Amino acid sequence: MINRLPFYLFVAALVVIGLALSLYRHSVYGVPWLPGESRAQWEVEARIAFDATGDPVKASMAAPNSQQGFILINESTSSQGYGVALQENEGKRSAQWAIRSAEGKQLIYYKARFLVDPDAEYTIYPPRIPTPHVFEELRQTAAQALLSEAFKQSAGNLTLTREIIRQLNDPKNQNAALLLNSINREDAIVSLLSMRKIPARIVASLKLEDGRRRQVIRPMVQVWDANKLRWQLFNPISGAEGKPSNLLIWSHDYHSLLDVVGGRQSAISFSMIAQDISPQQATREKIEAEDLLNFSIHSLPVEEQAMFKTIMLIPVGALLVVFLRIIVGLKTSGTFMPVLIAVAFVQTQLLTGIIGFLLIVGTGLMIRSYLSRLNLLLVARISAVIIAVILIISVFTVIAYRIGLLEGLSITFFPMIILSWTIERMSILWEEEGAKEVFIQGGGSLLTAILVYLAMTSELVRHLTFNFVGLQLMILALILMLGNYTGYRLSELRRFKPLADR
Repeated sequence: MINRLPFYLFVAALVVIGLALSLYRHSVYGVPWLPGESRAQWEVEARIAFDATGDPVKASMAAPNSQQGFILINESTSSQGYGVALQENEGKRSAQWAIRSAEGKQLIYYKARFLVDPDAEYTIYPPRIPTPHVFEELRQTAAQALLSEAFKQSAGNLTLTREIIRQLNDPKNQNAALLLNSINREDAIVSLLSMRKIPARIVASLKLEDGRRRQVIRPMVQVWDANKLRWQLFNPISGAEGKPSNLLIWSHDYHSLLDVVGGRQSAISFSMIAQDISPQQATREKIEAEDLLNFSIHSLPVEEQAMFKTIMLIPVGALLVVFLRIIVGLKTSGTFMPVLIAVAFVQTQLLTGIIGFLLIVGTGLMIRSYLSRLNLLLVARISAVIIAVILIISVFTVIAYRIGLLEGLSITFFPMIILSWTIERMSILWEEEGAKEVFIQGGGSLLTAILVYLAMTSELVRHLTFNFVGLQLMILALILMLGNYTGYRLSELRRFKPLADR
């Protein structure tokens, strides 16, 4: 008989190590057990990419500062071989990188951490009186007519701005159409306000969404409120006034966001991630890169952290699948196919994902039934099914877009190879076991995927799996223990119910 003691010792060690790592992260670094217990922090990373030509390179990026709702608590850069300098002039901050010679693809990272604080203190710099903008003759006449009409229906700087945006959004306004043919909406608003000597500027804003990658800057307009001596934010598209709680002003100069000398094809994108931290951790630097016990995914760039935030949920799905198959006795098509389908559901939303899954698998089974009559070899048959799945997804996506169902565009997140194997397995099962077994296993897979989706979208589960890596060791220990179970499944107990009634 095999000695099971080493196995149980190994499982116990996993639990103890995982629990110790979690307790250490909670007690030393102040990470709360529950989401929302402490203050929130946003980590935003700017990724600058360009092609160097072999000459000296100088790159300058507008850098953020503390502002309404956010306190800048830390910033850092990562650039191989570049000298770095952070400069500030009357509230305008910039990060500058320089190197004597560089050639080929260049990547520069800038990372900033912001503490969410509704009472954040920040400096407001009064503006200068702007020089009135002068359009060319025909557009100058249109601008004066539009501004005159807006001025009559306003009572101050802010109401005038709202009226200008309303008129620019009016498709029947010929003056607005003439202006927007030669200038973008944000510049038009600022230029029109300057004709009344009202200070306004275009700012670079960033919408904060947890786990988002490759985001771009959005231009917004700030207008000086002379009554309250502050800048007021306007959405140039909708005309909405005020700063949303999830909007970060990256720079007060949208047109000078990124300047690169000595390189071409420059581009900048942003990744962001939200974390729950203690106020003490936000004000003191407790986490250092050289700390061995903090050697974790939190030391990676934000873009990779956002990716891992989803990956770290997969062990939870695996635990659910193991429990449902071994303890409950639920049948599924494939071992961990429901987990991958659940990950797709996270991207597509549940209802859209279920409809897309049923459409793809149902259509694929009909195509597979035709292919089975051709007696193709397995490799050729699977390849044909993969291509068919890709075509099905493409067709459904185009149809959804054409009829206005934008949610259908997210169907492309489904794992095509897994769906192809699922269709192949269900088709073989249909031929060998009949339609009933296909519906049992297909229904079990869909039910499991829904349960895994509900677990993955739980705010508590997402918080624990990402912030406490030791939890993964405890999940592994549970899976190993479940794998050691050899008793009856819950679904099998009904077979013995007549004996229990006697």
